[in-house]
Amino acid sequence: MAGEKILLGCGTTKIWILLLGLRIFAFMATLAAAIVMALNKETKTLVVATIGTTPIKASLTAKFQDTPAFVFFVIANVMVSFHNLLMIALQIFSRKLESKGLHLLSVAILDMLNATLVSAAANGAVFMAELGKNGNKHAKWNKVCDRFSIYCDHGRGALIAAFAGVILMILISAVSISRILTNSNKFSTAAASSP
Repeated sequence: MAGEKILLGCGTTKIWILLLGLRIFAFMATLAAAIVMALNKETKTLVVATIGTTPIKASLTAKFQDTPAFVFFVIANVMVSFHNLLMIALQIFSRKLESKGLHLLSVAILDMLNATLVSAAANGAVFMAELGKNGNKHAKWNKVCDRFSIYCDHGRGALIAAFAGVILMILISAVSISRILTNSNKFSTAAASSP
């Protein structure tokens, strides 16, 4: 009986509020990153060739769907946003599950997986963004950002939001793991003190 009271009290209000706040900010950061990148599109009319003195123009569009790394970026950020939204709902509406060991372990594992997912997506997108900004002289790939500056600026904003989400997900993972450790320490103390 005493062990049950200790276990139910393990989710202190400060940690609960901290975790809820971190999840809300992570949700907003990853959702903003996904929305900004998904709506990232710019069309320009450029001179693509010259025949004699007559320039040949073409309308070219830069959009996130053209690069698989950016598509993965959007999908990963949407998945992490959904995970955080689901965890926020569970945290608010099912406080009784807070102290259950299996629940804490599964949430911590999911948090670590989502931190890894959003980190991988952000790093892949950064690689492609750097390639768009500087090109690759060895592969003879031209720069994109000198022609599509708005597209690159929006992509930069999405990357900043995604890395904010990465940092927040790492913090959430640390808090989730510390909750498991705190819960196991209180359970072992309660088990040792009971006759």
